[in-house]
Amino acid sequence: MSKYAVHNPATGETLAEYAQISDSELAAAITRANTATRGWGRDTTVEERAALVHRIGDLHTERRDELAKALVEEMGKPLAQAYGEVDFAADIYRYHAEIAPAELADEPIELRGGEGSAVIRNAPLGVILGVMPWNFPFYQVARFAGPNLTIGNSVLLKPASQCPKTGELTAKIYADAGAPAGAFEMIFASISQVADVIADPRVQGVSLTGSERAGIAVAEQASRHLKKVVLELGGTDPFIVLSTDDLDATVADLIAGRLDNSGQSCNAPKRAIVISELYPAFTEKLVAGLAKVKAEDPFAEGCELGPVSSASAAAGLADQVARAVAAGGKLLLGGTHEGTFFAPTVIADIPRDSDIYLEEFFGPVALVYEVADEAEAIEVANHTPFGLGSYLYTTDPEQAERVANQIDAGMVFVNCVLADSPELPFGGVKRSGFGREMGRLGATEFVNKKLIRTA
Repeated sequence: MSKYAVHNPATGETLAEYAQISDSELAAAITRANTATRGWGRDTTVEERAALVHRIGDLHTERRDELAKALVEEMGKPLAQAYGEVDFAADIYRYHAEIAPAELADEPIELRGGEGSAVIRNAPLGVILGVMPWNFPFYQVARFAGPNLTIGNSVLLKPASQCPKTGELTAKIYADAGAPAGAFEMIFASISQVADVIADPRVQGVSLTGSERAGIAVAEQASRHLKKVVLELGGTDPFIVLSTDDLDATVADLIAGRLDNSGQSCNAPKRAIVISELYPAFTEKLVAGLAKVKAEDPFAEGCELGPVSSASAAAGLADQVARAVAAGGKLLLGGTHEGTFFAPTVIADIPRDSDIYLEEFFGPVALVYEVADEAEAIEVANHTPFGLGSYLYTTDPEQAERVANQIDAGMVFVNCVLADSPELPFGGVKRSGFGREMGRLGATEFVNKKLIRTA
């Protein structure tokens, strides 16, 4: 059986299998990519490459029905959310196409002495490898590949092994949009082959979105071969509630954020940290709200929660819940699953000195902690090895500014969830990784800031 296969998590059915790339095919793909970036990447204008990327976005919109269906079948994403992902991916491509001419334009330097001129030219780096996750296979590719193509870098893209169909559909879109041979190469590679790609001197950088363990392995390989690397890893994002004018709406925001993508988003709010005077009512409303949600067929109309990605993911999540309760956490709701369908779960007050306290729960599990004041809320929020996103609810603008400055995270959202947008940079600190995607920062992550000094 091939490692690359579509296993529908809702039904357990294997829908398709794909052959892993051979070593000779992989070598040929790297050669094509290198040829493309040294030719097409340098000989075309930013405007020409941006037009290609814009067309890629438009094709996502034109084919959204087919793409959304593939998302549901590959990883169980509820259909409405699958459409949302496809639409967001299309917007990201178009955004990067629109900003590329300005962001990649020459940057003049005012000379302090001497004659002539100097500019910083945003030149291509070369071939860039992308190692992609399974939870957002169109969105993640868009935020990685879109800006790299506008730069003139060619892309080698390794999809997650359970997402070959979305990878195949993506590759077809690039080809149909007019991407030249080698500019975008989909590689169904093994872990050892990925290491070989990183070691290849023609490959100049690597971007990975995935687990902490995968990030460590890729960063180790990249550092050994002196390659630039961008990592977006896990998160245990805090959801701090210090005050609110509408507790029902605040709880609803947490539920929406926690259940998005069946709880399988790196930057989902995972730990509710609630001030003491609001804690009892907040927890009661959270349990009542989640109790109304049932895991169901992701194709069902109005589905809010589908299956988790696999049977092993469900088993792993169940083990985490059991260990959290054994450590002293209070199970207030759920904790059970039928196959891959995991019930919404609430666990309160896992002891902070337990190992499980530091782990990321990748599924529909909400953790709740009571704190006495602002200072304790910040302490609990930062008591994590991760630092991806964070959420802060307060009616006090000065408190919002003060607390946001003290949260150790790459992103802080104040009084809102699910507020990502193409112009907003995405990334974290600590063990959540480094580097940024999307926004102006993502537009120039993999460029050669080349100085050209003319006498």
